[in-house]
Amino acid sequence: MNPAFDFIAGELLLIDKSLEWTSFDAVNKVRRLISRQLGKKLKVGHAGTLDPRATGLLLICTGAMTKKINELVGLDKEYTGTFFLGATTPSFDTETETDQKFDISHLNPEIIFATTQKFTGTIRQVPPQFSAKLVDGKRAYLSARKNKEVIIEPVTVNIHEFEITRIELPEVGFRVVCSKGTYIRSLARDFGVALNTGAYLTSLRRTRIGQYDVRDALNIDQFEALLRPA
Repeated sequence: MNPAFDFIAGELLLIDKSLEWTSFDAVNKVRRLISRQLGKKLKVGHAGTLDPRATGLLLICTGAMTKKINELVGLDKEYTGTFFLGATTPSFDTETETDQKFDISHLNPEIIFATTQKFTGTIRQVPPQFSAKLVDGKRAYLSARKNKEVIIEPVTVNIHEFEITRIELPEVGFRVVCSKGTYIRSLARDFGVALNTGAYLTSLRRTRIGQYDVRDALNIDQFEALLRPA
């Protein structure tokens, strides 16, 4: 085993999660790789879920470091991605098909930039029905995928920075720095409403959690290669 790692004493691993992987997929893969190296099972967990349709930074804790998970979950996050303006989907992203289309001929860069100001600071947002939010002890997406309506209460979150980085209508690129519990898909939906049109999330990448940057992370293949004996 690579002597740089002491998984039992506790390691914080920076993993760059791939598209379509769930956070649990990544944790389970890391757990299997480490357990195979150690010849025994080891406690492994992640500090903050990242949607399957998102890529980017996932903090994975091993051994004694799992005691720090609640502390790490509370750190601010940074995301980059793309909104599609002029349409909506039930899931607020590309998991479901477009259900409505809207005119965007009234939009221009000045309006788009100005509208971001409505979403900075402390805001209230309703998490997506297609989310892992617990409602009556059940994940909301399980009911949503069966076309059952789920009542989800609004939550209070903080958007520290909301920057539009690219405008190529009907798409706009963005960068957001926010508190834990923020749903970027809900931000997309609400941003579209504020623009008097629809919007949904087409791509998302988590680039930073607190002081931890995705540029310092390894993807699963790189992590597996690092564990191989020299």
